[in-house]
Amino acid sequence: MPLRHDQRILLLALAAGLPGSGVALVLLWTGDFALRTQWTLTLFITVLWWIAVAGLRHRVVFPLQTLSNLLEALRESDFSIRGRGARRDDPLGDVLREVNALGDTLREQRLGAVEATALLRTVMAEIEVAVFAFDEAQRLRLVNRAGERLLGRPEEQLLTRSAGELGLAECLVDATPRVLQVAFPGGSGRWELRRGRFRQGGRPHELVVLSDVSQPLRDQEREAWQRLIRVIGHELNNSLAPIKSIAGSLDSLLTRDPPPEDWRDDMRRGLGVITGRTEALGRFTAAYSTLARLPKPERRAVNLPELLQRVVSLETRAEVRLCDGTPVLIQADPDQLEQLFINLVRNAVDAALETGGGVQLSWERTARRVRVYVDDTGPGLANTANLFVPFFTTKPAGTGIGLVLCRQIAEAHGGTVSLADRRDTHGCRATVSLPIAA
Repeated sequence: MPLRHDQRILLLALAAGLPGSGVALVLLWTGDFALRTQWTLTLFITVLWWIAVAGLRHRVVFPLQTLSNLLEALRESDFSIRGRGARRDDPLGDVLREVNALGDTLREQRLGAVEATALLRTVMAEIEVAVFAFDEAQRLRLVNRAGERLLGRPEEQLLTRSAGELGLAECLVDATPRVLQVAFPGGSGRWELRRGRFRQGGRPHELVVLSDVSQPLRDQEREAWQRLIRVIGHELNNSLAPIKSIAGSLDSLLTRDPPPEDWRDDMRRGLGVITGRTEALGRFTAAYSTLARLPKPERRAVNLPELLQRVVSLETRAEVRLCDGTPVLIQADPDQLEQLFINLVRNAVDAALETGGGVQLSWERTARRVRVYVDDTGPGLANTANLFVPFFTTKPAGTGIGLVLCRQIAEAHGGTVSLADRRDTHGCRATVSLPIAA
């Protein structure tokens, strides 16, 4: 059976004092001393030796027991106990100082964790978003008050139940974020689903967050309809007002007896105006139909430099310079992408013709995306707030759907379109960012 640490210390102390004590006793008993003196000194040496050994053992064992008690208190999360005698330039004092410092650090961390947990629980309890946490067996382990109200039952009746029993199995499959049309005991409507993963106790958990977006979506739909009605009403009034006025004039012209000598010319001019306005209304409705029925892109491999070269060759009003760049092959719908760049180049040329400037196309690629720049040296952007508002245009013959159509095409490909005034010179830069892979 192996000896304990204090027993080994005791044996080492005995072994260390044995040679000196033995020599002293040999000299004592072999010398010319009285028997009584010999026994007295022998007893004195033995007692002194034992006291020294016991004191050494105590000086070694007691600090270790103190450290053991301190570490046990830290393990039990009792950070109020501190070791005394933590002096500098003392090996034992250094150990005690480090243990005390460790206690202070653990106390601060524990206090921070408790406060953070309390804050998290308060936030989860008060937010109007339903939060659920499921373990790897899809059993509910955490729910907040909004989740209780949504499922119509208290927490104690919900915990440990499976997602299928709670009607939340659909929330644990497919990609997120997405919007669900679901009816729960506590409410029905459209819910935005978000999902994440975390680990608790070393085991994976799934966090499900459901937020009611019915009212915000209804507000957005109402706002979109109101904006659309305003635009359509404005266009209709712009066309119907002159048509009504001219029709009234023509009617009064026909009722005059006798008719004026140039009544035929007046009739022809009036009917021409009516025809022009009806054709404008037809273009407006056709443009809206094009914007509303944009088909899903049919992706295939597209050589971007070749596509840009075709776009440049279609513009004959002004020279468009295409800069050299690295070859880029992307997965996209070439017809839609070509229409996107045709619209941007046409706008750039329109702006450049106002100042006699030029237009330049360039591109750069990264590991996953490619950015195409359409730069002009025109007057710059006049109204950046309404650039992508449908049917808003500053051009006399514009339809107001060009940039909107460009953005829809880019977003359908997972990209973006942005316009901004150039910093190096006057003019505008249109930036199209597209993913290289589908």
